Amino acid sequence: MLKVQTVAMILAGGKGSRLGVLSKNNAKPGVPFGGGYRIIDFTISNCVNSDIEHIGVLTQYKPRILNSHIGVGKAWDLDRYYAGISILPPYMTENEGKWYIGTADAVTQNLDFIDKYAPEYVLVLSGDHIYKMDYSKMIEFHKRKGSQLTIAVQQVPIEEASRFGVMNADEQYKIYEFEEKPKEPKSDLISMGIYVFNYRLLKKYLLEDAENEASAHDFGKNIIPKMLADNQDIYAYPFKGYWKDVGTISSYLEANMDLLNPDNPLKMHDEMWKIYSTAIPTHATYYGKSSHVSNSLIADGAMVYGTVKNSIISTAALIEEGAVIENSIIMDNCHIQKNASIQKSIVCSGVKIGENAKIGVGDNKKNILQPHIYNNEITVIGVDTSIGNDIRIGKNVMIDTKIALNNGIKEIDSGECIFKGVRYNV
Repeated sequence: MLKVQTVAMILAGGKGSRLGVLSKNNAKPGVPFGGGYRIIDFTISNCVNSDIEHIGVLTQYKPRILNSHIGVGKAWDLDRYYAGISILPPYMTENEGKWYIGTADAVTQNLDFIDKYAPEYVLVLSGDHIYKMDYSKMIEFHKRKGSQLTIAVQQVPIEEASRFGVMNADEQYKIYEFEEKPKEPKSDLISMGIYVFNYRLLKKYLLEDAENEASAHDFGKNIIPKMLADNQDIYAYPFKGYWKDVGTISSYLEANMDLLNPDNPLKMHDEMWKIYSTAIPTHATYYGKSSHVSNSLIADGAMVYGTVKNSIISTAALIEEGAVIENSIIMDNCHIQKNASIQKSIVCSGVKIGENAKIGVGDNKKNILQPHIYNNEITVIGVDTSIGNDIRIGKNVMIDTKIALNNGIKEIDSGECIFKGVRYNV
């Protein structure tokens, strides 16, 4: 048995339904980010930079891209004898098999994985947040307080706290009450979904919870309230750095755009806290003589001949002469042809935009099909879609994956959708 102090369990099975077409064929943690990364790269890199090198990644929803991305962990130097990262999907036993029902159930189904390391602590993490954090400092705080469970928290404006799980704590940060999305929050400390448990006690609570058929088998809904009811010592660990839940189209675009702010702490190549990824550029970045780039992130392997402003251009994307990209994300292997114009849009991997096409223009109208997902004037074009020459596409538009708009259609008005090949007009 290889005994280690801490094992990290990363919850990475989320569907990310509020990301719409961005996560249609990909688990939320596997969604591309920042030109050449994926969202989960932050959590795994945080672990490695914190000297936590025994990691389980609990996958469920459409994990193929995520599994391939992580592989054996070579990008994070985890493919060594005394380190390792394991993909942990739901599986069948000789008696039964079932999907992960909740966050706690996902860990319960993998207690055998944790047991083989006999850890003192288990770090439970979400794989879908953007942040840099030294988990070792949180674990030291946990030890110093003599805590049974420590929950990372961040201070937010009180009017925003109702969107999160709220921790009510005393001056010593000892938590005495937990409220899940309260209408009138008593505190401005919200849970970041980062937990340090004493493993023996966690295992006891998980096994008891597994026997409770009325439970949702969730950390926030069941495990934490039960531990509070039992008067266990639970503390809030205050984190003051950058942290963002990229659970919506708007927050996803905003987090990407934050990378363009020189004062943003998310310096991806900082040797003191580097974010690692498996992305390998196909060739060096190339800027043509006609290119004009300002306040933008151009990933390795991109080719830019046009104008790029306040945007992120990903690996192996081609921006032809005369094309103008503003306030947008262009993902890997996209081809933006001559004189195309793209405004405040997210263009997913493998998309081709034809000559003179105009994306993200016109009036601001609500999306007809899913206004709660596609809003704030952001247009989203799904993976491997082709947009023909001269087509005009408005704001708050969603075009599904693998759609070909090459004949007949010349305009998609703001708020429209093309979903599963069906056009939904405003």
